[in-house]
Amino acid sequence: MTDPPESITSCLHTIVEGRVQGVGFRYFVLAKAQQMNITGWVRNTHNGDVEVMAEGDREELEELLSAMRKGPRSAFVSNIQENWETPSGEFQNFAVRSTY
Repeated sequence: MTDPPESITSCLHTIVEGRVQGVGFRYFVLAKAQQMNITGWVRNTHNGDVEVMAEGDREELEELLSAMRKGPRSAFVSNIQENWETPSGEFQNFAVRSTY
């Protein structure tokens, strides 16, 4: 495995719980991540949560995490499980993935 580009300093893996499916949450995360030049993905899970894997500058990831705590207007976030990991540098962009 190669080292991630120098601009990628952190990796944030989250599970977002609450009313987060069917309310535009994935596309809210997608738009925020693209604005901040964060790479990775977002997807629904079968149990009603939303999972996010994001890589980029730590400060920008903290900003994304803050935005996810609020979510789009019609969402209600009850909890976010956050896990900071070593970035892989494997992502070229940020995308919506199929439900897991």
